[in-house]
Amino acid sequence: MKNKISRRTFIRHSAQAAALLGLGKSHILFQTHPRNKEIDLLICHGIVFDGSGKPGIESDIAIKNNKFFCIEKKINPNLARRVIDARGLAVSPGFIDAHSHTDVGLLVNPRAESQVRKGVTNEIRGNCGFSTFPISDAFFSEYHKYYKEEYDIKLDWRDINGFFKRLGEKGIALNYATLLGHGNLRGEVVGYYDRPPTEKEIRRMRKKIRENLNSGALGMSSGLEYAPGSYADTRELIELCHEVARFRGIYATHMRDEGDKLLESMEEAIQISKKTGVSLQISHLKVAYQRNWPKIDDAITKIESAAKEGINILADRYPYVAGSTGLSYFFPLWSKQGITKEFIARLKDPNLDSKIRNHLKEQEKKLGSWDKVLISSVFTEKNKTFEGKNILEAAGEIRKEPYEFIRDLLIEEENRVAMILFFASEENLKRILAHPLVVIGADGEAVAPYGLLGKGKPHPRYYGTFTRILGRYARNEKIFSLGQAIKKMTSLTAQKFGLKHRGQIKENYFADVVIFNPDKVSDQATWEKPKQYPLGIEWVVVNGKIIIQNGEHTGSLPGRILKKSTV
Repeated sequence: MKNKISRRTFIRHSAQAAALLGLGKSHILFQTHPRNKEIDLLICHGIVFDGSGKPGIESDIAIKNNKFFCIEKKINPNLARRVIDARGLAVSPGFIDAHSHTDVGLLVNPRAESQVRKGVTNEIRGNCGFSTFPISDAFFSEYHKYYKEEYDIKLDWRDINGFFKRLGEKGIALNYATLLGHGNLRGEVVGYYDRPPTEKEIRRMRKKIRENLNSGALGMSSGLEYAPGSYADTRELIELCHEVARFRGIYATHMRDEGDKLLESMEEAIQISKKTGVSLQISHLKVAYQRNWPKIDDAITKIESAAKEGINILADRYPYVAGSTGLSYFFPLWSKQGITKEFIARLKDPNLDSKIRNHLKEQEKKLGSWDKVLISSVFTEKNKTFEGKNILEAAGEIRKEPYEFIRDLLIEEENRVAMILFFASEENLKRILAHPLVVIGADGEAVAPYGLLGKGKPHPRYYGTFTRILGRYARNEKIFSLGQAIKKMTSLTAQKFGLKHRGQIKENYFADVVIFNPDKVSDQATWEKPKQYPLGIEWVVVNGKIIIQNGEHTGSLPGRILKKSTV
């Protein structure tokens, strides 16, 4: 067939032509050729890190029909429609965010700015027990109102198939996979109250797990510090994970406690995996609060011991000493039963005030001081002035004690307050990041410094995570080699989550690529100014299409929804 040649012939002719042309002396920054060329895109002269953890080697990469066609020392650029000269740059598989919370933001802005500009080409959503499906009758009107007010989006789906349909309407810049949130599952079947499920409800939840995994979910996540997932006991989780394991799915868990009862919570997660055979992912592994920092040795030992016993276990982590979640995190679980209106009513109830107040005093003891908590976003314009300030500072401005400030702010904002919480040790962080059983997850979402996704002062991890790993921890701190860092962000994650033919630069794998300057790559997002894109990410390719060109977004939307049956 015209213009169609075998890979073997292509490689031979490319090598001969390269020798004749002396390509080592050429310098083609970006070149476009006629449409009748054999390959779509050639990346030449780069130092290629294939995702295996090995050191990089200089190679050329040919991409054809959204996949890697061949990887050779020299390939003739005249065979390519487009050429990128990656001289002096590192070429890596696209980064995979193992722990993302991106969802409806892609409906607002499908360009996924903060993600792709730090090199992310694939993300795993549906973590911490929360997914955009199923949406229960009890919460439908509340979600509908929130999406409309926050994002100007009409909620017109209830299940995974409806959300996937909506997500595919405009296209997306990156590849998107999701877990089923146990909190959503339990909320729909059992409700949002602290009670055990009946046997009939267990069967219903197992049936819904089958339906969701058959529709493409990669597995199930739990958020055992958040209502309603927190109301599940170990027995319930074992019953449900038996079903997840039958489909060879993932169980990703935000454990029951990451501080005082960290080790007990890790043991629960490991026992669930041991009894069911489910593949276990420990979300954002941390040792929270200074009084618990010495537990790091025991925590690492538990993971290593589980792996030695044959348990399929990994953890993920972001490279910062602070986390981020809703401000209501500090309140007792019993107070958060039901829908938001019920939680707000309890906050207003004078008969419950002393009980809730005492609970927050215990939270303050763990923190040391409320100055370790920053307000990152609120909903109403009235309280925007508090964004970026710590609790002590904000409370002092309006002459309230911290508890009253927190309580009143949650009431005024109808629980729509996000915070940043400083809890971790830098030394422990580096030990966790460097461990071979830990991959990288930003625990953020795709946002942008403009438009509806530009609100508030989010955690810097939204904009910086993967470039911070490359710049600060690989290049500067040298806690792992560049090849090892890339493996944690590519092939290791792809293998764990079953993303077939992704995560490596390898023939017939999907062409997701990041080209970056290893000497300059760095995060720029700070606590004070978090909405800053990183430096050093020059090119990003998703499914063979360029989405970042010379550091700028092309507007291309070649991403795919990666379903379990097709990944």
